[in-house]
Amino acid sequence: MKAVILAGGFGTRLSEETVARPKPMVEIGGKPILWHIMKLYAHFGIVEFVICLGYKGYMIKEYFANYLLHMSDVTIDIAGNRLQIHQNHADAWKVTLVDTGEATQTGGRLKRVARYLEDDVFCMTYGDGLSDLDIGAEIAFHRQHGGLATICAVQPPGRFGALELAAERVAGFREKPLGDSAWINGGFFVLSPRVLDFVSGDQILWEREPLESLASTGQLFVFRHAGFWQPMDTLRDRNHLEDLWNSGKAPWKVWENEHPDHR
Repeated sequence: MKAVILAGGFGTRLSEETVARPKPMVEIGGKPILWHIMKLYAHFGIVEFVICLGYKGYMIKEYFANYLLHMSDVTIDIAGNRLQIHQNHADAWKVTLVDTGEATQTGGRLKRVARYLEDDVFCMTYGDGLSDLDIGAEIAFHRQHGGLATICAVQPPGRFGALELAAERVAGFREKPLGDSAWINGGFFVLSPRVLDFVSGDQILWEREPLESLASTGQLFVFRHAGFWQPMDTLRDRNHLEDLWNSGKAPWKVWENEHPDHR
């Protein structure tokens, strides 16, 4: 199974970081958020990725072109024109990087990578959100219901703490409860290749016509996730994720420490 990651947007709400690099390359704990997302999928045995590039996509290409160097101890013999790798900590991933255009919308990006997808179920997500989602359970659910698409539904965390009221007195405080109990699109999908028939061109938003059509025809099923979920939309979000990582208790870090560099 492959995972498609949409990594081509401009990330305008995180302009403090994205003026210099694409949003999926913004770092959490010294690694791009894209790396964290891929580690989550790899934990569930998905190690083939198709990454949809757009804004500053060359930076993502350069990162993976030099991934072995990033993750290894090396000796560079400049005089002898030799490179010796001592310890290789690189992940055993197969990564296909596809330029899907700067102005292409999310549905259009997915349509553009159709030729890299085999005639089997695949996963799809965005390059800016982290979760402790059980992807294996979502895939099993998708295969069981037999529909064309599964969407992960989440309840976003509240931004502020809440007061517990008893008549005209404050009875206590609750630290950032879940929003208004509404379930929203958590951005982790399991899809049949046939969903691409619902995308007509580059300017189609995946979140609009395709999902609405799948829902209206009874082909969109929901997998509820009540655990951790956090998008990285703003600098506040990025700093929150960084604090969680530095605390040693990042909820999305479900993988083991194969190497010290993966902590």
